[in-house]
Amino acid sequence: MKVSHELPLILIEDGEQINDYDFCLPHLLDKEEVYKDYFLNARKKGRYIIMDNSLHELGEAYDIDRLLYWIDEIRPHEFIVPDAWEDNVKTIQNARHWANVELPDEVTKVAVIQSNSYAETAMTTQILKDLGYWKLAFSYGASYYKKVFPHPNEHISKMLGRVKVITDLYKNGVLTNFDRVHLLGCQLPQEFLYYKEFKFIETIDTSSPIMATLDDIKYSDYGLLEKPKPNMNDHLYVEDIDWDLLSYNINKFRKINEL
Repeated sequence: MKVSHELPLILIEDGEQINDYDFCLPHLLDKEEVYKDYFLNARKKGRYIIMDNSLHELGEAYDIDRLLYWIDEIRPHEFIVPDAWEDNVKTIQNARHWANVELPDEVTKVAVIQSNSYAETAMTTQILKDLGYWKLAFSYGASYYKKVFPHPNEHISKMLGRVKVITDLYKNGVLTNFDRVHLLGCQLPQEFLYYKEFKFIETIDTSSPIMATLDDIKYSDYGLLEKPKPNMNDHLYVEDIDWDLLSYNINKFRKINEL
């Protein structure tokens, strides 16, 4: 599994040292010159780039015209097509539309699984595969994960809920070793250790060690029991950071998950 941590601007130039690949939020390309320049240069250097659609940050996917513009400019290796939070019908509709949108040949389209139950997830996964999507993504925060794996600690419940969903999809043949999967975010940083046997999970993105640092939280040997409260939207312009704690958390994240 390759990992990328979303970074505040103070860390953006350290992306090559911190991350296995670069995870691009397209709305920031229009907003921040430093961010835009980093990704333009990253592409010239041959860095592997996955471009998101900014749903998590904006509450809805970024403007279609601007997405198409930046796809053409950045030429990401993968683009996560617009989805709709916990709405499998609209997500499938969007995926059908984007399946017919012409993108540069080198850009792989990635579809996100959005749903409200395991049954919807299994159905949506199969439909998106039938539409020709070579790579699929699963979000960390689906509400129904808590029903899939009930636990007094909501964070553990959501973390292990996604683990169980992906495990059941594999056990039932909906996902196979020939599939390709991206994991969007995480509830708790130790989740990825549970996927060590799943060779189809290629990439993950999470700002967890960065956000923990900004919340002055030090990872324990097992990870965390609560999700850090800060988010990148509110801390993009942070001017100071505890570099020792940051280095510790990033290294501990990899050690915990055996990455």
